[in-house]
Amino acid sequence: MDFASAKSALVGVLSSVKPSEVPQLLDWMRNSEELDDYCFDNSHVILQAIAEDLRASLPVAAVLESEPMAVQKTQQAARPTVHVDAFLYDEEAVDSLCEEGKMSRHYCLNCGSHRTAVLGFISHSFSAVELRFLFQHALPQLAGRVLVDVGSRLGAVLYGGYLYSSASQLIGVEINADFCQLQRATVEKYNFKDRIQIVHADICSQNALLQDADVIVMNNVFEYFLDTSEQIRAWQCMSQHARKKGSLLVTVPSLQESIARLQGCGDLSQWVEEVPLNYDVYMGKDSDPEALRQIHLYRVL
Repeated sequence: MDFASAKSALVGVLSSVKPSEVPQLLDWMRNSEELDDYCFDNSHVILQAIAEDLRASLPVAAVLESEPMAVQKTQQAARPTVHVDAFLYDEEAVDSLCEEGKMSRHYCLNCGSHRTAVLGFISHSFSAVELRFLFQHALPQLAGRVLVDVGSRLGAVLYGGYLYSSASQLIGVEINADFCQLQRATVEKYNFKDRIQIVHADICSQNALLQDADVIVMNNVFEYFLDTSEQIRAWQCMSQHARKKGSLLVTVPSLQESIARLQGCGDLSQWVEEVPLNYDVYMGKDSDPEALRQIHLYRVL
């Protein structure tokens, strides 16, 4: 059946439904997991292929020896925490790793006993579902606009932006050379180089880029990679140079949470205002509502 025939058949079905039942049917069509298997998303398939490529090049934790601060910060967390990259591993993949003994969701409270507690998981990347939420629901149309991902790491935001938006430029700024190399290889393999650029640099050396950006994305960007004084320096840089009126900041977690423990980062109310997001949109059976609620959007004043 082609599109025109399917459309006609669907309209016919709807016209035969009792008027009082139509809202319930439409709500079911929008939100039912039963239809997920029929909704093929080619962009999602490409993101899955990229994730598979990257998993083959990285350790399970996706943390490299060239970023010792990330390892140290994770070890110092209030409760035992492991890095599980949400772009690389969805819930099904994590379950498979646990079954294979390569990962665990629990840790022992008393070594050798059966007393266990749930491990804390931290991700420095958006999942594929979160990327779709970001570009299809949180952000406005990006045609002709420049997006900068601060600490682009694996490049997930760049790939998602390429597939789910019309942004004219997607620029990843990453301080780790190993991750820059991985991103460039992916951009080359998937022919994304017409709109994606990777910059190997400290974001504090990219003032002009921050000043020109229409959208700036920061996902767990400084806390796990910089000591306290360097975090303060980085946030001061952001607040001084990300000043284009009306430009947007996407952060995980909220700006308030990110700078709550830091001194000298300025008054947020003089810099940005938060833009309310609708977190209740249905993103499929694999979505995590709590993860979506960690995504915050701000407009520069």
